[in-house]
Amino acid sequence: MSSKVYLFRVFVRMWHWTQAILIIGLLTTGFEVHGAFGLLGFERAVDFHTIAAWSLMGLWAFAAFWHATTGEWRQYVPTLDRMGVVARYYSVGIFRGEPHPFRPTPRQKHNPLQRLTYLVVLIGVGSTTLVSGLLYLFQSSWAAWGLGPYLSLGWVAFFHTAAAFGMLIFLISHLYLITAGATLGAHLKAMVTGWEQAH
Repeated sequence: MSSKVYLFRVFVRMWHWTQAILIIGLLTTGFEVHGAFGLLGFERAVDFHTIAAWSLMGLWAFAAFWHATTGEWRQYVPTLDRMGVVARYYSVGIFRGEPHPFRPTPRQKHNPLQRLTYLVVLIGVGSTTLVSGLLYLFQSSWAAWGLGPYLSLGWVAFFHTAAAFGMLIFLISHLYLITAGATLGAHLKAMVTGWEQAH
């Protein structure tokens, strides 16, 4: 038996898709800057990368304000409650056709594993990308800020690139897991319409 629950408000869906487009754009232009391929050319890739980065920072600031004022930040507070059951489902149960042990509700949209993953991505990958990207962008100001003797452009670039690979891994796993809903496209449809089909 299945039912539908309205999980994702318009703002969440708009924020999600805008963020996805910006991150894919940043990954594409970032890897082009590193010489992985030639699509836009180096200078245009740098320009687009910078514009997308500022846009993403603005979106993150606006989303943080929205989450704080609406109380939606609670959706991302990690919990170990039923973590083992959910982890077992994704490692074994999903391949046996077992039902998902977590039922999303408007008050608890994310299962314990999702909450932990989003926290790691936000604090680890997101903050590393943000700080290293700003340091890279404002390299000419390091001396004025007193950071010149403590920073190396090579290390800043290394951490920025490592965080980019972390975001790419998250994106690939995210794309895989959207196929693990009640039907193949149920999770994708939910992020378009707001309605999640739950069993």
